[in-house]
Amino acid sequence: MRHGKKFNHLGRTAAHRKAMLANMACSLIEHKRINTTVAKAKALKQFVEPLITKSKTENNQTTEKGTHNRRIVFSSLRSKEAVTELFSTVAEKVGDRPGGYTRIIKLGNRLGDNADMAMIELVDFNELYNAGKKPAKKTTRRSRRGGGNKVEAAAPVAETKVADDSEE
Repeated sequence: MRHGKKFNHLGRTAAHRKAMLANMACSLIEHKRINTTVAKAKALKQFVEPLITKSKTENNQTTEKGTHNRRIVFSSLRSKEAVTELFSTVAEKVGDRPGGYTRIIKLGNRLGDNADMAMIELVDFNELYNAGKKPAKKTTRRSRRGGGNKVEAAAPVAETKVADDSEE
């Protein structure tokens, strides 16, 4: 039975698993994409996305809060270069994204042991997928009552009347 199993242990001790995920997260932050097995990619996604969220919120807060978030992330990553890259380049790029910072693409099976392989990448750093998309405008929520549609419908009617008067 799998009662209470929240995450994949990946066949490793706790210390080995934490060190492996920290190393993989540092590599992902530095190189923006890495190839690994599907199970490790899913575990890495759960590990790295909260860290990216902490780096993103740091830019909007005071210096004291920013230092606190850097120290929390550093305790997980254990690499000053990766923390610096995360809080500068990555946080700036994903600033307006509400979540889902990574993408897992399955690649097939590895030749040696037939393990399922995947590529995990940071979404905003892939130019191929983002080339066709233009940045979306920020929209506000509108009610469904139709209050805004009356104003939009009235404007074209007024323009057509002006056009009809000028022709006569």
